[in-house]
Amino acid sequence: MQVITVANQKGGVGKTTTTINLGASLALAGMRVLVVDLEPQAQAGTALGVNITQGENSRSLGWALQAYVQGIGIDLPKIIYDRSGLVEDFEGAGSLHLLASEESTMSRAQDLLVGAGFAATPILRRMLHTLRDSYDFVVVDTPPAISSLAAVGWAAGDWVVTVCYPEYATVRGAVTLAGSVRFVTKNTDGECDPQYLGAILNKSNPPSKWKQQEIDVREGMVTSGLLPFVRDIRQDDRISRSYGTGIPAVLAHANQPPGQGYAALMDELLTRMSQPRAYWEIAPLLIEEDSVV
Repeated sequence: MQVITVANQKGGVGKTTTTINLGASLALAGMRVLVVDLEPQAQAGTALGVNITQGENSRSLGWALQAYVQGIGIDLPKIIYDRSGLVEDFEGAGSLHLLASEESTMSRAQDLLVGAGFAATPILRRMLHTLRDSYDFVVVDTPPAISSLAAVGWAAGDWVVTVCYPEYATVRGAVTLAGSVRFVTKNTDGECDPQYLGAILNKSNPPSKWKQQEIDVREGMVTSGLLPFVRDIRQDDRISRSYGTGIPAVLAHANQPPGQGYAALMDELLTRMSQPRAYWEIAPLLIEEDSVV
């Protein structure tokens, strides 16, 4: 089982969209996939058609985290939502499951994690380890902040990817995130050792519509050592609209640009995971000057 954490300290860059579409892409490729919603606002759950009601709080990841912090064991498979129906019409698809979030229980879990300090940082990784025989991939959505919940998400990952979009502030947030990830191994005494995998440019424009800010962001991603993926995700209203339908864009528009874009990104991500860093293909630095508008 491989755990991929999606993160950036800045909100609004598309972490949740990236998380659920990468998870769905992996499921389409025949993998057994678990999406983990570590965000108190529960956006990944909403994007997969799950909203925990008051009476279902005991199925929240926040409730499970509280139990684990207090030394109470629970049966994780019983609180996982099966969303495999979203991929069942695709030939050769695997499975798609969700560990869902809920605001009040996740907020309480965060308070407990703060009180427990660094000792609690590996807790989600330990929880997921109990599921290692059930899934090929876990994709974790994290809160947009440097917080105890975010640190728990980074520590859970074998790999951490960050997401940027064509505005200057997102590069700074991604650089901060990449730097913070490096301290996880030390803070957990080596129990957790997430590896930084690279940066995805989201909501990008075609070269004919690049303005100076997008060019600067692209160059900043390279020169700041963020190791940007060659494949970016283009701005497309179909992607944002899919959030409200509970069906990821890669499924709703599988044979159109949104589906093709996420499938190609998944392939590039898996290629990096299988190779030493020296062999990774990195987005180029040089930009054609006649592309500026």
